[in-house]
Amino acid sequence: MNSPAPPPGRTDAELAALDVPALLRFGLPADGPHRRALFADGAVAAALLAERCEVPPYAVSYLSEVVRAAGLRAAAGLPEPLVGPGAAELAGEWLAGAAAVLDADDPAAGALVADWLEAVAALLELRRTGRRG
Repeated sequence: MNSPAPPPGRTDAELAALDVPALLRFGLPADGPHRRALFADGAVAAALLAERCEVPPYAVSYLSEVVRAAGLRAAAGLPEPLVGPGAAELAGEWLAGAAAVLDADDPAAGALVADWLEAVAALLELRRTGRRG
């Protein structure tokens, strides 16, 4: 039996043009293809956008720990969840998108968002080390 060909890859520009808050709104509520897209293309898109705002990987990783420890509601209420040109607005959109579809007081919801932020941080780090190597 022939397996279907993998879909063609997307360029950085195509991925960066994705609507990350929309991917969060559709991908977080239920497991399935939307969640897989969020943790794949959505995480890459978020990493590209964070990179443009000069956000270092450790900052996104730290934000994930804030979400995990303090909760989604507390993180979404931060005035500057990330620091850098446009970074606070970017992270604010991500956290607001997540809080719009999840129970912001549920620790499991916070853990899911924190896991996604960790994926974004890991991709940022991979891109950074790939440019140096």
